[in-house]
Amino acid sequence: MLMDFGDYELLEQIGRGGQGVVFRARQKSLNRIVALKVIGLGHWATEAHLKRFRLEAEAAARLEHPGIVPIHEVGERDGSCYFSMKFVEGGQLDEVVRCTPMSIRQTAELIVKVARTVHYAHEHGILHRDIKPGNILLDAKGEPHLTDFGLARLVETESTVTRTMEVLGTPSYMAPEQAVGNNAAVSSVTDVYGLGAVLYQLLTGQPPFAGGTTYETIKLLLDTEPRQPRLVNPKIDRDLSTICLKCLEKDPKRRYSSALALAEDLERWLKHEPIQGRRTGIFARGKKWVRRNPSIAVMAAMLLALAVPLGVMVWKSEFPRQPVTTGIAVLPFENLSEQKDSAVFADGVQDDILTKLARIANLKVISRTSVMGYRGKRNMREIGNELRVSHVLEGSVRRVGAQLHMNMQLIDTRTDTHIWAEQYDRDLNDLFAIQSEIAQKVAQRLRAKITAAERLAIERRPTGDLVAFDLYSRASHMFPGASFGDGMANFGQAIELLNQAVARDPSFFQAYCQLAWAHDELYFSGLDHTPARLASAEAAIQAAFRLRPDDGETHLARAWNLYHGHLDYDGALAELEVARQTLPNDSGLFETMGFVLRRQGHWEESTRSLERAFELDPRNVNTLYQIGLSYGGFRRYAEQKSKFDRILTIEPDNLGAKAERAFVDVNWKADTGPLHQLIDEIRATNPAAMPKIADSNARLVCALAERDVAAAQEALIASDEIPLGSDPVHFTRPFVEGIIARMTNDEHKAQLAFTAARAEQEKTVQAQADYGPAWCVLGVIDAALGRK
Repeated sequence: MLMDFGDYELLEQIGRGGQGVVFRARQKSLNRIVALKVIGLGHWATEAHLKRFRLEAEAAARLEHPGIVPIHEVGERDGSCYFSMKFVEGGQLDEVVRCTPMSIRQTAELIVKVARTVHYAHEHGILHRDIKPGNILLDAKGEPHLTDFGLARLVETESTVTRTMEVLGTPSYMAPEQAVGNNAAVSSVTDVYGLGAVLYQLLTGQPPFAGGTTYETIKLLLDTEPRQPRLVNPKIDRDLSTICLKCLEKDPKRRYSSALALAEDLERWLKHEPIQGRRTGIFARGKKWVRRNPSIAVMAAMLLALAVPLGVMVWKSEFPRQPVTTGIAVLPFENLSEQKDSAVFADGVQDDILTKLARIANLKVISRTSVMGYRGKRNMREIGNELRVSHVLEGSVRRVGAQLHMNMQLIDTRTDTHIWAEQYDRDLNDLFAIQSEIAQKVAQRLRAKITAAERLAIERRPTGDLVAFDLYSRASHMFPGASFGDGMANFGQAIELLNQAVARDPSFFQAYCQLAWAHDELYFSGLDHTPARLASAEAAIQAAFRLRPDDGETHLARAWNLYHGHLDYDGALAELEVARQTLPNDSGLFETMGFVLRRQGHWEESTRSLERAFELDPRNVNTLYQIGLSYGGFRRYAEQKSKFDRILTIEPDNLGAKAERAFVDVNWKADTGPLHQLIDEIRATNPAAMPKIADSNARLVCALAERDVAAAQEALIASDEIPLGSDPVHFTRPFVEGIIARMTNDEHKAQLAFTAARAEQEKTVQAQADYGPAWCVLGVIDAALGRK
């Protein structure tokens, strides 16, 4: 195309975007090739459009930076506005990388340059507001140049254009505050979001959000989180993924505070230095401290060892009452059958309906652990307040021969009124169809939006074999009562039931997932840390993958195996991100994510995941206890203590919570007073209430912390052969004898005791050579012996 436009000869159209069309043109008077941008609406352009166009030219013309395309001339002709710019050979970033992809390192280097360019514009009071690959031009040397300030505004100017509620920006790269038309909230961190979106595109080959239409894209942007970049491109490491996702936070306050801060963090990553996108993990900081203070570290390790028994207790409690929010709790169904073993069957029916409802992302569903304590209770308002839900589903199940009778009631806890009830009298073989029907009717009554995939999951039968389902239900019923003390017996019986279930129905997907979890637990806990146990877990996972490779339960089982079986934390997190897409209400998923993040030293991220788990399972105080451990891990002792205060608000006589709360003062203030007071209180009022080992351990901790040799010896005499720790990892009597001997400056006796303790621990290590906790105990003993 050869057309004249005043002093310009239009050679070809090279782009269209924002409010204009861009041509490659020749400026006749100076005989040079330029990029000419002309407003693309011709005579239909409104005054607002023309004003915005002039604003673009004014903003860009004020900026002089090698990374910004310079403006040559601004003018109007035949009712159109135009300006000419330097023509950059090379092309738009998205077009260039489509032909020649960038390496991950090249991508980071490029975003550093663009971010510093954006920071320069911000320093001069100008926002870009439409950062995207199409607005970044690469010259022949590959250097980036930012163009198209068509959406820029002068920060200090509140023009009539910027006061409109028009959504300005490109949807796939648009910050949430732009998407909702909140121009007053647009700031420099809005451009940080755009930079993060471009970084995401270059790293993964796709934008953070992309729907079929502008509306769908904006809905995804506002309602969902971007996929972890590492799930799309496994070559991306965790730190770079963290930098990218920090830019894409929906809350502007959680993004980098400036484009310069982003550039500097990327430069840290390029130099292999710790990034500041998150705090350096406590374990990473601890390594450096240990190198600087080896002798102090040994003593700290010993004192930490003494606290182990107090950390293996499982608590029972809840958060204090808070305002009710929307959501549903499926309460335990009443068993009206004459056979006592039908109670487990009724629980299995309840669990399946709860599991189906939990698949619905649009519905908050309370986890099973938190609802089981409400068996037989009828105060719906109180239940709603305690679980923070607006509705509960209750019912009864009666099995008579081959007939099934079920009565279901959906209740609004805010008014204690029934909003739906139905009686089912059918053949027992219709059980699974009834469960799906109930779940769908409840969702309809609650006006929950159900996707096609969620509907398919709800309608899917767990198994076609009622006997297999009964075996599975009995196994599931055993796990909540299992502990590491009697774990082999409980877990062994449950595994046998699950093996019988899959033998009857080799397509029983959920049974395989439960089997994998049980085997992994035995392996990780040290109760059976053998290759055979790990192989059994992986065989169950492979069976689950064959049946449903895309199901969230499959990926959750795989995550648990990578975490507990292989200590592959990055791999586990990647699997958890996949699982989260179809298990939005699975508290165990968020709890596991919290555990994995904590293992990596990301304590604050871990705590957020655990808090989310507790929100979905508000009576599972093991999770609450774990949150307390995390707060203690990064020395936020006041918040740690508040978690145990919450437990004691609900269960004033919970001795485990009292002991843990008292021990916070030992760590926080070196104050053993509360622990002494607790011991004295129990001895005076109910000496049989605290197990002997916990009592002697608490006294031992106090005595050693106070360096009271007589009290330490007395506590040791009162203890059994395992004065500290929990089976299968513990510190034996010789280890404690060694500590006491060292307190009396009897080094010869201390060395003999520690040597004896080491000989005993070596047996444990030899039996389970790849079991980490056993080696940790051996390391503490070697530290006491002075071995490096």
